[in-house]
Amino acid sequence: MAAALVVPVSCSKKPSWKPVEGHIMTRWAQDVNPSSPLPEYPRPSMVREGKWKNLNGLWDYAIVPAGEPAPEQFQGKILVPFAPESALSGVGRKVTPEDALWYETSFSWKKGEKTLLHFGAVDNEAEVWVNGELAGSHSGGYTAFTLDVTPYLKPSGKQTLRLRVLDGSDDGRHPRGKQVLDPKGIWYTALSGIWQTVWVENVPKADITGYTYVSDIVDGTVTVTVNANGGDEVEVCSEGVSVTAKPGEPAVLAIPNPELWTPDSPRLYDLSISLKEGGKTLDSVKGYAALRKISKCRDNDGHLRMALNGKPLFQFGPLDQGWWPDGLYTAPTDEALRFDIEKTKAFGFNMIRKHVKVEPERWYYWCDVLGMLVWQDMPSIADNSGVKWDYIGYDGTFWDAPEDIRETYYHEWGEIVSQFKNHPSIVVWVPFNEAWAQFDNEKVVAFTRELDPTRLVNQASGGNYVKGCGDIYDYHHYPNPEFAFMEEDQVNAMGEYGGIGFPVKGHLWNEDGNWGYIRYESSADVLNQYTEYARMLKDLIRQGCAAGIYTQTTDVEGEVNGLMTYDREIVKMDEAALREVNLSVIAAMNR
Repeated sequence: MAAALVVPVSCSKKPSWKPVEGHIMTRWAQDVNPSSPLPEYPRPSMVREGKWKNLNGLWDYAIVPAGEPAPEQFQGKILVPFAPESALSGVGRKVTPEDALWYETSFSWKKGEKTLLHFGAVDNEAEVWVNGELAGSHSGGYTAFTLDVTPYLKPSGKQTLRLRVLDGSDDGRHPRGKQVLDPKGIWYTALSGIWQTVWVENVPKADITGYTYVSDIVDGTVTVTVNANGGDEVEVCSEGVSVTAKPGEPAVLAIPNPELWTPDSPRLYDLSISLKEGGKTLDSVKGYAALRKISKCRDNDGHLRMALNGKPLFQFGPLDQGWWPDGLYTAPTDEALRFDIEKTKAFGFNMIRKHVKVEPERWYYWCDVLGMLVWQDMPSIADNSGVKWDYIGYDGTFWDAPEDIRETYYHEWGEIVSQFKNHPSIVVWVPFNEAWAQFDNEKVVAFTRELDPTRLVNQASGGNYVKGCGDIYDYHHYPNPEFAFMEEDQVNAMGEYGGIGFPVKGHLWNEDGNWGYIRYESSADVLNQYTEYARMLKDLIRQGCAAGIYTQTTDVEGEVNGLMTYDREIVKMDEAALREVNLSVIAAMNR
């Protein structure tokens, strides 16, 4: 993907930033500071107190044909980390598969022993230059990547950073979720480029590169394995307890008076991790852990249920697309990111299914803090001439995926599971949605379990089904909840239902042409239908249903079946009544 590097002539006049007009916005758009958008520390699971700098802000950009060299002149300013297709970027331009998106910025920095450049996520293929030299590349639009840029930095002063990005969107051969170049119905505006925070930090030459942990709720222990470059010992501390181990080997912490993490009481334990050599501390980070177990059990009637910390719990929540009218994939502020989770919890739900999208790490952090269970989907592979989605049915055949597609899938799904498995909120991995580019259920489930044996695996939410594969049999039925059949030896989940449409004037992405599985024109009618579907779901619970997912959290573009409008201003039902209904559904399994 390398291209000739031409030093551009930057725009001499820096235009002021303003959002692109034309669609509704959220209330948080007015809080976006173009000098410092999304300034929060982006990696709350591993905080290093050394020198770091957030590089979000106004960068130069250009969109040119993909086969051409770097532009000699940029076309304007873009607000990073908002994609150029979004309103908050200040650009509002589509990037096609035939385009290359170029970025450039400069920042003042004094390099340390080692300087790391971090990208939260860039969609989809990125090459990175530092001071004119190619520093590295990454492919995959949903995971973070880090480059050691020490060799390319000047000792101090102005440093120049440049990116070249390619994105095939729905004409590519990579995971893209619900992004399409021609949005309509359940498909939404494609986005490209940087959509999460960019930041730089100085670290010691011998540094901590990450850690993983596993909790044991019976023994009250947290086993932490720390990965590092260099050092001969790691020390892990929590709650006044300190243990040591070698890098890459487990350190077992016995937590005094252990408390378990639940949605009602999301107890987190701070971790302090130090890397040492000969007793001298070389590097240190802060993180957190939780005591939490997800498993399966039989109830008194013999139905297989999901158990949280050994106790059956009906998991109930909305399908959450994670889209924003002003930022598309990117919430305008951290407060906005937290709002959706808080509101979902206030509605009485205890779970969110994050649908064919991966969020910034701070979203999972807030789920950990607030006490929200998460089912995490793998974003679906693109649908084009080489990749056909073929919905056969629950006993259907599977797609014979080309080898390059398989390699891309395993690589990116592996990165997603590995990067987010420290978050206690995540309790279920969902490798496929329906039959969207679905292949090799058994191999994919085994791959997922090898990466993380501590969580349940839903082989395919609503997709082609292999009996006995994974932990969950997941059925989709719209608009009412209904099963074709139930399995005795797997957890039965109503993976999608609902989709009650209600277009609220003044809060619509489009004035007309809006869509829902069914449609009403009043809040009272929506509540009545929602309540009736809840009654039907309770009947299914008594027959063995162990989880339910309602479509969906918010409207998204022309899809108006959200519990809230796309701008998050209107809740479409009486909130107290909605909460009462939802709590009664969760309680129904234990009656």
